[in-house]
Amino acid sequence: MSGPLASERTVMDFFLGLPLGWAIAALFSGAMIRSNTTYWLGRGVAAGARRTRLEKYADSQLMRRAEAMTARFGPVAVTLCFLTVGLQTAVIGSSGIVRMPLRRFLPAVIVGSLIWAVVYATIGLAAIAAWFALILASPGAAVGAAVAVAVVVLFLVKRRATRHHAVGADDGDAPAGRERLVERLQR
Repeated sequence: MSGPLASERTVMDFFLGLPLGWAIAALFSGAMIRSNTTYWLGRGVAAGARRTRLEKYADSQLMRRAEAMTARFGPVAVTLCFLTVGLQTAVIGSSGIVRMPLRRFLPAVIVGSLIWAVVYATIGLAAIAAWFALILASPGAAVGAAVAVAVVVLFLVKRRATRHHAVGADDGDAPAGRERLVERLQR
């Protein structure tokens, strides 16, 4: 077998062949390298913006409030982002952009990376191995399973949006969600 599927399979086989402790250590190291690189890239973007016409926005009152909020609540977001798919880079990069203090960032990223490594080394790799086995055994069944998962996710998202909309309608004219946060940040 050749192509991207074969190379992913080889990497996965490597981690599945390691003793659990070594797999966790290797995944933890990778997560730490990736997250710290992303953080420092965000810091670089922020420093670069301060040397351009964007300086007035980078040093605005809103940005200072965002930095204060991130310094206070950001570590929780950084730790929890490791339990998501697709948000890790955004949350960690944003932490760098708003210059989250290292004394808060590093403990959060260490805990998050450890959680991610343990989950990925145990449940995550087994799920990926099962998915690849299903693809190889029956591509049609793999497509059916993917469609079923997508339908369930769409149903849950739609249901949550409907509930959220119903709750927002009860508040009358009060701003909801993002608008409320923006109003608080602008004060």
